Amino acid sequence: MRCSGDKRLDVLIYDTTLRDGSQGEGLAFSVEDKLKIAKKLDWLGISYIEGGWPGSNPKDLEFFTRIKEVDLKHARVTAFSSTRKPNASVGQDANLQALLEAQTEAVTIFGKSWDFHVYRALGTTLEENLQMVRDTVSYLKDRGLEVIFDAEHFFDGYRCNPDYALQVLGAATDAGADWLVLCDTNGGTLPWDLEETISEVKKHVSLPLGIHAHNDSACAVVNSLIAVKLGATQVQGTMNGYGERCGNADISSIIPNLELKMQKRCLPGNHLSRLTEVSHYVSEVANMPRYNSQPFVGYGAFAHKGGVHVNALLKDPLTYEHIDPAAVGNHRRVLVSELSGLSNLLYKAKELNLDVNAYDSRTREVIQEIKELESQGFQFEGADASLELLLRRAFGEYQDFFQLQNLKILIEKREDNGIIAEAMIKLTVDSKTVHTAAEGDGPVNALDNALRKALTEFYPMIQEMHLRDYKVRVLDGTDGTAAKVRVLIESSDEKDSWSTVGVSENIIEASWQALVDSLNYMLMKRLSPTGSKEDTDEQDE
Repeated sequence: MRCSGDKRLDVLIYDTTLRDGSQGEGLAFSVEDKLKIAKKLDWLGISYIEGGWPGSNPKDLEFFTRIKEVDLKHARVTAFSSTRKPNASVGQDANLQALLEAQTEAVTIFGKSWDFHVYRALGTTLEENLQMVRDTVSYLKDRGLEVIFDAEHFFDGYRCNPDYALQVLGAATDAGADWLVLCDTNGGTLPWDLEETISEVKKHVSLPLGIHAHNDSACAVVNSLIAVKLGATQVQGTMNGYGERCGNADISSIIPNLELKMQKRCLPGNHLSRLTEVSHYVSEVANMPRYNSQPFVGYGAFAHKGGVHVNALLKDPLTYEHIDPAAVGNHRRVLVSELSGLSNLLYKAKELNLDVNAYDSRTREVIQEIKELESQGFQFEGADASLELLLRRAFGEYQDFFQLQNLKILIEKREDNGIIAEAMIKLTVDSKTVHTAAEGDGPVNALDNALRKALTEFYPMIQEMHLRDYKVRVLDGTDGTAAKVRVLIESSDEKDSWSTVGVSENIIEASWQALVDSLNYMLMKRLSPTGSKEDTDEQDE
């Protein structure tokens, strides 16, 4: 069994985000993207990183060339390919030659284990397919490589023709394969069928088993865990479950379940606490939205909204959390909304180090104010920064860093159909009046540019802040163009990200509210004694 330092691993995680994951809709990795992700996966402690299929495109070949220059601490990089073509020589197979050019220590070969695929997809005989498996595996073993054999469509093949599916595994075994990975390629196998199949397979094979599950029946994670329970010691999957159709088994759920629920070590040291960071990093590089309710690593995985729940959490977090969020690098969030009770507000105040008295009339007033604002369309559960500003203002621990005197926005449509917006703004900052203007692609962009231009002289750190997302939602479509809109803005700097909200019948006003909160929140965190200066110092340490 592969070791990490002096600690043995019970299960080896095989990440195929860079190959199988990249087949997901909307995903396209550059070579630089793949290198960044590979480094982050190695930092997490992944055992195998599948870099791609070198025979399929020049980009993957470049990745394998460049990854050699990276000092990986834990992971073994693998290259992926298929068995030789029917009625052809392994020595003349272009895919296999490209596989060798990748110069990895380990390779993964997939071969057909479903007779239907042999006939219809390959157009060859069952015996020729077995010979393709034998020839390919032995050819690679003769060159000193670790060979992982992926039995493609194994569970469908076993259901239709169990004898032949087992013969395919036998051919790979006889040729010297190191691993047999059972693949649920179409993702249609249900847990009890998978359990029955693996139990039978174990009676006929001697090599270590792996599992490669797809999520078309929403069973990829549970099927992977059952396979481990039955003795599989390699699990293949992708970070965040990326992959073709409905995706692959999500290793960000598999890993903590193995480590925390099944007591199966699959990461070195205390690396499990890095999981959330790696999951979010991969989603950023992939330019894919984060799934808020994603188990373990989602932003809302440990978010609590109901007042009864929060009241119990204050007594003991185990009342409504199945694990400690810190174990996977996540954190608890208590949402304050129209459904909140006193417990939610007290928890949030404690989180912000606010001195709030549960019996103070102002505390009750704040709860009522939040509920009234949410009835107007505000949604603080998705805008923590706006909520924190509201609470700090309410309890006298905040002051604005600038005040608006007036704002004008002009929109000009030109003969070439171009539209230019210009925002003219007058602010008061430290008793000084600032009057400036800026153009933008639209009124909100112009407003943002003008605000930044006016404030940068006083607060240069604003240049480090970037708008990451801007969402507008019509709250009641029956009001037509006079309907209220809710604007949610997500902003970030080099260390943090935060969300703010604004609501109005006027989209400019709603955007202004969210933009002002976003800027004030950053300035509070950087400049106010009640902000995150201490947090920043701790990070520096």
